[in-house]
Amino acid sequence: MLNITGNKTSNKARIWRPFTQEYTADPGLFIDHAKGAWLYTKEQKPVLDLISSWWVNVHGHAHPEIAQAIYQQALKLEQVIFACCSHQPALDLAERLVALLPGALNHVFFSDNGSTAVEVALKMAFQFWQNQGKTEKKRFIAFQGGYHGDTFGAMAAGRSSGFFTPFHNLLFSVDFIDYPATWDDDPAIEQKEEASLQQLKKHLEQYAGETAALIIEPLIQGAAGMRFCRPIFLKRLLHILQEYQIISIFDEVMTGFGRTGTLFATEQCCSSKDVSHVHHTHIDDHAHVPDIICLSKGLTGGFLPLSVTVVQEKIYAGFLSKQIDHAFLHGHSYTANPLGCAAACASLNIFAKESVQEKIHIITATHRQGMESLKTLPLVKNTRVMGAIAALDLVLPDHAYGSNFSKILARNFLQAGLLLRPLGNVLYLMPPYIVTKKELLSAYAHIKECLQSLEEGLVKEDQDI
Repeated sequence: MLNITGNKTSNKARIWRPFTQEYTADPGLFIDHAKGAWLYTKEQKPVLDLISSWWVNVHGHAHPEIAQAIYQQALKLEQVIFACCSHQPALDLAERLVALLPGALNHVFFSDNGSTAVEVALKMAFQFWQNQGKTEKKRFIAFQGGYHGDTFGAMAAGRSSGFFTPFHNLLFSVDFIDYPATWDDDPAIEQKEEASLQQLKKHLEQYAGETAALIIEPLIQGAAGMRFCRPIFLKRLLHILQEYQIISIFDEVMTGFGRTGTLFATEQCCSSKDVSHVHHTHIDDHAHVPDIICLSKGLTGGFLPLSVTVVQEKIYAGFLSKQIDHAFLHGHSYTANPLGCAAACASLNIFAKESVQEKIHIITATHRQGMESLKTLPLVKNTRVMGAIAALDLVLPDHAYGSNFSKILARNFLQAGLLLRPLGNVLYLMPPYIVTKKELLSAYAHIKECLQSLEEGLVKEDQDI
């Protein structure tokens, strides 16, 4: 049996964990150290990290190059106020991100987590129009099921995700459009895309003059249950937004840094090239590039909190003025922290020199093989794979986030040596790129056993009733 209690006193009595009902939750997995794709308990029990430790770890745990970069930077400069100072790691990171991002995304604003990167984007979009004297542009558009973080602006944009019910009376109003979620062999995807875009057009015909921006998680809605859409939908979406002069915000907090098969999901909107692997080719089709992009999670390789909000030239120019109140008066104590910037630069070095694109290609193929083995189970439907992410829906009596079924599954996966965290009835895998084909196929075999066990229990329960 896998000991998942660790230090019960510190876990349960002192620590208040995120997205956890502490009254009913297990004490949790006490991790002593990690290496590569593996976590190790105090008893040295290995656990395969199949969710990249909440989607942040891309190259594997304790990668020596990133650790060394942080150490060397800490000996030189650990922190400095960024409002009136600058430093080389921040300059290097900004230049490198701008070189990798498509189009005219060329001004980098630093913050410290994904929610804040989104908050910054929403505030920028709103103030941009205020600075132009278009004070009537106060509305925002988002997609049903989208999740953008836990600060108040981000919660408003993610209201429909179901995570923020206690705060609804405090959130500003957002207009929501249906999201065309798809999966393998979905026969209705074109109709869903068309319906969504027509809904948007109809809305903008009435409210374009009042609308500041639209925000979307490009290609994959994460917390909503790994809901996929197609690049062609995003291309058409951007075309409509440009036609109506609406600022577009791509929330790539989760999808950035290789998760969808390209370095950024945005690349798939503006490239007709093969996108089955990560590529770093500069893209010339500026017509299908968002005005603002938000990045975090994998930015530092999973080592330190850091985020950026990158904007096109026209957005940046909208804040340039002799008036101080036209400036973007937003900041954080640890803005552009040198240690975080050094870690991010080291992570980009790894993307540049290691065969990360080949690793992701292997993970994609292995996901497809693993999903084929699960499709035969009566509990499984709507399998889908994109880049390093695979997901499926489970036919369960209770689909809610945090349901007893998802807790049972997570517990059984841990006993099998797998760290997986179902999103209600959605099971997903998002491993670090260092995972091997053998490790991943073995994980799929264990997942199949756990799902078969759950199915047998459900059948027995039904028969008893």
